[in-house]
Amino acid sequence: MPRTRVLLADDHRIFSEGLQRILESQYEVVGVSQNGRDLVADAQRLRPDVVVLDISMPFLNGIEATRRIQKSPHAPKIVVLTMHEDSTYATAAFQAGASGYVVKRSAAKEIFTAIEEAIQEHIYVSPLLASEFLDTVMEKREHREKMNPELSARQREILQLLAEGKSPKEIAAVLNISVRTVEFHKYRIMEATGAKTIAALTRYAIAHGFVHAA
Repeated sequence: MPRTRVLLADDHRIFSEGLQRILESQYEVVGVSQNGRDLVADAQRLRPDVVVLDISMPFLNGIEATRRIQKSPHAPKIVVLTMHEDSTYATAAFQAGASGYVVKRSAAKEIFTAIEEAIQEHIYVSPLLASEFLDTVMEKREHREKMNPELSARQREILQLLAEGKSPKEIAAVLNISVRTVEFHKYRIMEATGAKTIAALTRYAIAHGFVHAA
């Protein structure tokens, strides 16, 4: 019987290499992506059964990457493995299409459990935040929560890149669009969020999980 194919995504090389060695005892690790944009492309190219990803990644965070990957007709299962022990992030991850949420300080065996649960079409939440997560779900039951409902996918992408310190010219090169288009979206983002400066946009991005504070 062929082994489950797993794609990893984490921008911390030492961590991802260690995780790869652990998972290779049971799964076929088909690749390791270093940022969110590469992950989306690698998921389409390699067609893994399961993607294990972090939330905080350069260029495109794990929540946005999950949304894009889930649009594929052959979308893999997504298991989030992250340092964020916050039910808000877990809620956003599941709404984006994730099947599992594991915090990094959990025991190593927990990631195996999450992957197996995902393969069986089940949802898995790390016990370290399961209670808080369920409380959050109940509180938000009638108010479906999104990371940022007033911004488009492109605007969320540009917001993250701005918060990472990239200039409009650099963003234009990364996204293969014109500087004028970047500036237009930047204006609309600032208008929607009420931010008056890049510093304020960065704080907004951190608060909404697009990037994490250094």
